[in-house]
Amino acid sequence: MKTLTRWLLLAGALLLVAHLYPGVVVTSFTSALIAALVLGLLNTVVRPILVLLTLPVTVLTLGLFLFIINALMFWAAASVLDGLAVNGFWAALIGSLIYSLCGMVIDVLIERLFPGD
Repeated sequence: MKTLTRWLLLAGALLLVAHLYPGVVVTSFTSALIAALVLGLLNTVVRPILVLLTLPVTVLTLGLFLFIINALMFWAAASVLDGLAVNGFWAALIGSLIYSLCGMVIDVLIERLFPGD
């Protein structure tokens, strides 16, 4: 139940990102659900590999390069999916920042809704 709730809220967060920032377009809630799933898979599988490969650059930039990696994950999801469109790298960067902030708020809410799970 916790995972399903988080997934639905993250899909809603994608719709919020599209509403707040015109550089990101989500066509429907179904597209947002699929995009949230793909983003979760990319962040679980590909992101750790990229973080490991770019560790020297991340250390030199004091962790700021992680924002670039997040933007690349967001952009990659948009390039794979039909229902999610991102207008360039800067739109992916801003969209991923807003989506990450929403994700942090959602994680706090989920922990309060489902304590001890």
